[in-house]
Amino acid sequence: MASTAGRPSRVAKLPPRERILDAAEELFQREGIRRVGVQAIAERAETTKMAIYRHFETKDALVAEWLRIVAADYQAAFDRVEAEYPGRPREQILGLARFIAEGLPGISHRGCPFINSIAELPDRSHPARQVIEKHKAHQTRRLVGMCAEAGLPDPEQAAAEITFVLEGAQVSTQNRSIDQTGNRLLRIVEGIVDRHRSPLGAPRTTTG
Repeated sequence: MASTAGRPSRVAKLPPRERILDAAEELFQREGIRRVGVQAIAERAETTKMAIYRHFETKDALVAEWLRIVAADYQAAFDRVEAEYPGRPREQILGLARFIAEGLPGISHRGCPFINSIAELPDRSHPARQVIEKHKAHQTRRLVGMCAEAGLPDPEQAAAEITFVLEGAQVSTQNRSIDQTGNRLLRIVEGIVDRHRSPLGAPRTTTG
């Protein structure tokens, strides 16, 4: 979603549903899901609780929709690197690492919305929790596909290692345990890809 810079004039131009989502995003990121009530969201969106419930049946539904929007931003990053580096899966993987690295400064203040939300939603049947798990599974499948196209002999293992590094970098940035996380992240991911590459370094081909 858009930056909160110049929020009053920007938000005033948004349709009611988007204004509610904008307010929810800001409050959930800043204060957490459990601490924010529907009334607080209504006040921040300059609307009413009744208006919120016209667009979202429950607060849980609002949380789930917010996380769908966040997930869509991450999936769009996959689309961008595939478009920027057609037929070059190694560069696509490194492009994803750069996307995460460039987002780390924001995470240092607010934390990863998925990690924060998982911590607040222990019930796996919660609709927002299901959004996160579905998104993560889809993200992993796409990363495994890139690793396979890059000719890595064990794409599942390579994708697992890259995922551990990407998510670990976000946690380490949030708790400030490691410095220069962005630069270190890029070097580690590049090392994983190159270490897993087949001796000939040729991408895997398919027939049919």
